[in-house]
Amino acid sequence: MRVYKDHLILSGSKIKEALLQLNILAQDAILFVVDVNDKLIGALTDGDVRRGLIKGFTIDSLIDDIIQENPRFIVKGENNLEKIIEYRKGDFRIIPVVDENRKVVNIINFRIIKSYLPIDAVIMAGGRGQRLQPLTNYTPKPLLKVGDKAIMEHNLDRLALFGIDDFWISVKYLGEQIENYFGDGKTKNVKIEYVWEDEPLGTIGAVSQIKNFEHDFILVTNSDLLTNIDYEQFFLEFIREEADLAVLTIPYQVNIPYAVLETTKGQVKSFKEKPTYTYYSNGGIYLFKKDMLQYIPKNTFFNATDLMEELINKNLKVISFPFIGYWLDVGKHEDFEKAQIDVKLISL
Repeated sequence: MRVYKDHLILSGSKIKEALLQLNILAQDAILFVVDVNDKLIGALTDGDVRRGLIKGFTIDSLIDDIIQENPRFIVKGENNLEKIIEYRKGDFRIIPVVDENRKVVNIINFRIIKSYLPIDAVIMAGGRGQRLQPLTNYTPKPLLKVGDKAIMEHNLDRLALFGIDDFWISVKYLGEQIENYFGDGKTKNVKIEYVWEDEPLGTIGAVSQIKNFEHDFILVTNSDLLTNIDYEQFFLEFIREEADLAVLTIPYQVNIPYAVLETTKGQVKSFKEKPTYTYYSNGGIYLFKKDMLQYIPKNTFFNATDLMEELINKNLKVISFPFIGYWLDVGKHEDFEKAQIDVKLISL
């Protein structure tokens, strides 16, 4: 996988050096000119070089003479999604991401990713996976292979596809294997840090241990899910609804094969002939404002459903995001066997 620094070139370099680098980048041929501290100065394309040569510059001239001095960029940590969508629709495929000091910290490439969401992701991977024993006796459930990748790798890659590049993985049972497998995330062009649970802390309790979130929005997901959710739409719905927390929900329909009577004190008031009822089940993916962290107690067993109940009791806005795409909780042997078949048929 190409790393973002392949697109960086140092101010003061010669045009010949830029041409060599642009040739390697091929269809992604754009460079961002930086100083020695990686501070963004300008941009350079094949077209800029061509125009420079026509003006009389040579391949031994400095790139600073021909660069675009005000390139488009976005600032990491800010909610830039409207600007990102605007760039994407305008066919600006490769955009630098800078910090508050204008230092380039990443590159968005819409040929490779779908979006760049201002979200930190926490993947809960500390469980024992007892229902999948003996498969999990020596391998943590998140590392069981579905197709050619670990279950959790499908999950992480899906999040990274939408530009999420700040990850925390909560580990306990055989956590060393997970840490060795994913490392610091550099091979996937993301950053991964680990949260170790000394004692089980439930499905969201470990999040209280994280102090250095990069963004104002946090996504928490179970590690054993396979899904083709569009995380950009999930985030947009969350913002549109001005929610404090959104939970992915999976609709389940229950068909009643008889007429259902509605009665009051034994008197029939109405009836429905063979009705179908739709219920919504918790899908194990949660998106919430960073401010909601104050409601997760420290060093305490605490589930995501406890957080939802706490927010509801405080009259904060908790919304459902009904999802009708592919979703599978790989919790039992039959789920694991189904996943092996499904992964060949769906695009995750």
